[in-house]
Amino acid sequence: MATANPFLPQQPQDNTDNSQSGYVLPPSNDPITPQANPAAELVRQKLEEIYQKEPDTRQELREAEAARPRSKHQAFMHQLNSSGKSLADIQVAWHEYYAKLPDDEKHQVWHEFYASANQSAAGQYLAQREQASAPQAQPPQPTASGVVVSHHEPANHAHHTKPKIKDIRTVADVKKQLIHTVTAGGQLKAKHHLQSLAFGLGTGFIVLFIFLFTFFNEVFITPFIQPNSKASATPVIVDSSTVQAGSTPEVIIPKINVEIPTDYSQTTTDENQIENALENGVVHYPTTVMPGQVGNAAFFGHSSNNIFNPGKYKFAFVLLHELVPGDTFYLTNNGTVYAYKVISRTVVDPSDVSVLNSVPGQTATATLITCDPPGTSLKRLIVVGQQVSPDPSSNTAAAQSTATTGPQNLPGNGPSLLSRLWHDIF
Repeated sequence: MATANPFLPQQPQDNTDNSQSGYVLPPSNDPITPQANPAAELVRQKLEEIYQKEPDTRQELREAEAARPRSKHQAFMHQLNSSGKSLADIQVAWHEYYAKLPDDEKHQVWHEFYASANQSAAGQYLAQREQASAPQAQPPQPTASGVVVSHHEPANHAHHTKPKIKDIRTVADVKKQLIHTVTAGGQLKAKHHLQSLAFGLGTGFIVLFIFLFTFFNEVFITPFIQPNSKASATPVIVDSSTVQAGSTPEVIIPKINVEIPTDYSQTTTDENQIENALENGVVHYPTTVMPGQVGNAAFFGHSSNNIFNPGKYKFAFVLLHELVPGDTFYLTNNGTVYAYKVISRTVVDPSDVSVLNSVPGQTATATLITCDPPGTSLKRLIVVGQQVSPDPSSNTAAAQSTATTGPQNLPGNGPSLLSRLWHDIF
């Protein structure tokens, strides 16, 4: 069946057929007839002339070899090409074959011919366009900074590489460029550098001051603060005979001018609760005996603490390190004054809880414990005194401890300012 030629404008179709050209004539009732349309008649004549001559033999041979699958006409050309005949014989055979074809099959032959020609032309057009769009090689051009950039592209465009850079600047050029950058194009003067130096040093001093203040304010401040400077009506004790037991239990150390309330109410070894109780004075540790009992009574007090922490006894034992063997301190409880003479002073790790146990060879002792050095919680200062009054032979046996668990570490100073801020923030 004849098909429309894709290379010509299509005409309205009806049942009137032109058997010679395969093209449809206008309907008989159309006022435009072939006689009235010379242009249409001229096209028909040209087509008939074209169809009378077969397509180029060489092109048909190439088309027949490339086509898969082959049409009837392409199969005929393939047989001719495989027969071993000369090109002249093939041309004669192809002419005779084409001349015997009906018009619709001639049309098919030309349609195949034009289709093959279009594909070939399209391939050539794409190749030319790709070649035209490829970047042209350019000679290397130096930039303003003296760096030469090569624009050469490799033949294989599937793999793009970065431009090759070659620095042709001299050492003097590099030095000049660095100076230009550092001095902001020569706009910075000596005073600007001095201002930057002063700003850096000032910032460093501020940071150092904050660091020292937050970590070691106790080291620089507390040695100049009396341990009980905020305690009211604190007497300076110079004679043990003047010690009187009041209604509030106290620890009294005449040598370092200490007279501080003592808390005997603690029943837990939780370090946080012990630290909270230390804000109100010295704390009796609940796993140890009471004064007047056989064994060792232990008492904790702050040596120093962050000055912003609450409580007025944060410096209770800051001067405890001044006690030496032979010095005397006192404990008051239930209307009785207990006197102790210092027999030892040692520094231990916080994990050494054995200092809470009874002292070998002693009937009744009292141990004062604080952090060492002042302002830190690195070590613990242990001052042990043996009971000298009343006579320890009259002491009673120790009662069962009310604490449910033993300590893992000896309590220390409260948190520093920095640690408190860190905890509040994070």
